[in-house]
Amino acid sequence: APDGPLLVLAGAGTGKTRVLTTRLAHLLMTGRVRPHEVLAVTFTNKAAREMIERVEALIGRSCAGLWLGTFHSIGLRLLRAHAELVGLQPGFTILDTDDQLRLVKQVVQAAELDEKRWAPRMLLGLIQRWKDRGYRPDDVPASEVGDFAAGRSLQLYKAYQQRLSTLNAVDFGDLLLHPLTILRTTPDILATYQRRFRAILVDEYQDTNVAQYLLLRLLAQGHKNITCVGDDDQSIYSWRGAEVGNILRFEQDFPGAAVVRLERNYRSTGAILGTASGLIAQNTARHGKTLWTEDAPGMPVRIAGLWDDSEEARYVGDEIEAQQQNGASLAQMAVLVRAGFQTRAFEERFIQMGLPY
Repeated sequence: APDGPLLVLAGAGTGKTRVLTTRLAHLLMTGRVRPHEVLAVTFTNKAAREMIERVEALIGRSCAGLWLGTFHSIGLRLLRAHAELVGLQPGFTILDTDDQLRLVKQVVQAAELDEKRWAPRMLLGLIQRWKDRGYRPDDVPASEVGDFAAGRSLQLYKAYQQRLSTLNAVDFGDLLLHPLTILRTTPDILATYQRRFRAILVDEYQDTNVAQYLLLRLLAQGHKNITCVGDDDQSIYSWRGAEVGNILRFEQDFPGAAVVRLERNYRSTGAILGTASGLIAQNTARHGKTLWTEDAPGMPVRIAGLWDDSEEARYVGDEIEAQQQNGASLAQMAVLVRAGFQTRAFEERFIQMGLPY
């Protein structure tokens, strides 16, 4: 699928990052594009560094000029080049979370609102959510306004943006919102970037938010050579604005798109894969795919329902001792938790048992 829109649905453990790096290397080696004509978007800076190292190793030369980074780093690059179009100087500063909160507090105080009742942190969350959805103060639909500060949230958003402008500063959300505004309101600049980016590659597409999706859709309308790799079954960032609908809508946005399913899993045993696939099959909004593996079925997955964290820690401790008695070493065992605070009950139990962990 050398040209046109391509969606790669890469199931868990199927090697999706490799797809992007080898596709990018292929495009460069065959001369279809030059490095400065490529926009490659990853979810983290670490992934971006790894991708460039792998691509350079594959093609045996430098990829200097390649636009590769996170959405926010790409947005920052666009914004530095065209800052004056959104009322900023090119040397603008980026506020961190603490500075943003201080600014929101000033806005709430200036509006003579009770901070205990209308928490600045809550207003900041509201503003960030609007920015993730690509809304400037004048764009927010009435259905999104809510009852914060008795319906005055839009005035506060506007005041917050004015203060940012006065300080020649932006927050994290503006790194997407401002470039989106520039491309939407300045057709000649949009056309320049559409001509420039002859290939667009996107990793972890299931985790894009609305603003990121709108940016991509605008930039890709020129050549329509956009490759998105992701898995609708692995979208876990809805709490920070990710919109799984973006990946489900790809074929509508780019009619005639090729869709490739990567279904061979290289990571898990058959039993683990069967359990995961059986669970996710209950989701209604998803692209269907059937993961398979040549790996052995392995141990069956067991589920234990336990009363509280203490009982859970006792259960896991007993399991570890039983495994040890069967000849397994501690170095072959791991306890995985969802969040750091959950390790405490296990640590206390392991210390009590004299178990080195």
